Amino acid sequence: MCDTFVSMPGHSLSGNVIFGKNSDREPDEAQAILRVPALRQEARSVRCTFISIPQAAETFEVILSKPFQMWGAEMGVNEHGLAIGNEAVFTKMPLAKKNTGLTGMDMLRLALERCRTADQALGQIVQLLADFGQDACGGYRNQRFFYSNSFLIADPEEAWVLETAGPFWAAQKVRSGFRSISNALTIGEDFDLIHDKAIDYAKNKGGSKKGRPFRFSDAFSDWFYTRMGRGRIRQARTAGLGSACSGALNVHEALCMLSTHYPEGESFTPTRCNTASVCMHATGLTNPSNTTGSMVAEIRRKAPHTVWLTGTSFPCLSVWKPFFLGPGYAGTWEKDLPLPGAAPDESLWWSAENVHRKIARQYQKRKPLIGEDRSRLQGALLEEEGILIRNGGDPGACSRFSEKAFRDCEALLFNWRNRLENKKQNRGFGTI
Repeated sequence: MCDTFVSMPGHSLSGNVIFGKNSDREPDEAQAILRVPALRQEARSVRCTFISIPQAAETFEVILSKPFQMWGAEMGVNEHGLAIGNEAVFTKMPLAKKNTGLTGMDMLRLALERCRTADQALGQIVQLLADFGQDACGGYRNQRFFYSNSFLIADPEEAWVLETAGPFWAAQKVRSGFRSISNALTIGEDFDLIHDKAIDYAKNKGGSKKGRPFRFSDAFSDWFYTRMGRGRIRQARTAGLGSACSGALNVHEALCMLSTHYPEGESFTPTRCNTASVCMHATGLTNPSNTTGSMVAEIRRKAPHTVWLTGTSFPCLSVWKPFFLGPGYAGTWEKDLPLPGAAPDESLWWSAENVHRKIARQYQKRKPLIGEDRSRLQGALLEEEGILIRNGGDPGACSRFSEKAFRDCEALLFNWRNRLENKKQNRGFGTI
């Protein structure tokens, strides 16, 4: 389960595109932050998650948030300000379940590495779908989790929604305002582009009634899994929150949007969370996913792009760290960051997970222990980032700021862990 949105320039307070996504995965599926530099490729092929495909001669710099064990990524941004997020969608189209194709995450990363614009990325993903298909497991321990994919694709000027069902697809241009997607097909009869055989196939299979307008979502959606995933509920929630900020949506509002629960407020507890929550907490068979990583990116026309990443689970408990894209913005310190593995280690993701799981056990009592510190640091980071950009976004200054923000977050996690483990400070908050 996932949620992705875009605020177009006229809808955002800054006049920039603001792009956001929560990645909902299996609870122990650690998510890594990875920067890959622009490269002239010598190899003729690239090994994706399950298959190898021809490599491009040149690939662009990307910042990715990705499941630790996959080649592909859940979300990311490249040096040209191209941002993409993908969603699992449940359709009537069967998949052979032989892992002979690309995952949605593979297609996302390939498009980011190879394309400059949203229009190019749309074409790239459609071509990858035609050439290799999407018969590829999207699960971690659940090796039977196969699905089709939808994508939200944006650059500083335009955005597209691309939804697929097996080999078929439909695309809709986002012309203005706010647009969100979730784990359900949303494109009806209002598509701008469509697979040349999709309509005939649907009509032959009875998915489109004679005399009625063809609707891609009606023709291809699987009713049961779409309903169980509550993707339409979450999409309506993000659409309502985003639309309410017309002309005023900023990064802070985007962070808050991805941190919301259902129901919101003092009645919320992770142990009773369901798939209607945007910030997801796994509870079992009918709600098997945690939000394991989150991203909000501000994509600018003539200034560096800022990519805010949690690198940790549960945005409601996380501090978002700023990274910058553009020539000279990569910090050498990033190369030394330990990437997470399958078991608890010294990485940022697992260090935070130790704290987050303790808070989740008694969420309403323990979250106040970190709430003030978290809000103060996040507010300071947003303010300082704004000053840096208004002053020209010097690459060295931005890189130093990014490193300091990351180290401050690490120190805060250390303090939170000590606070939670100190029985005197936690008197009245229950046993840890």
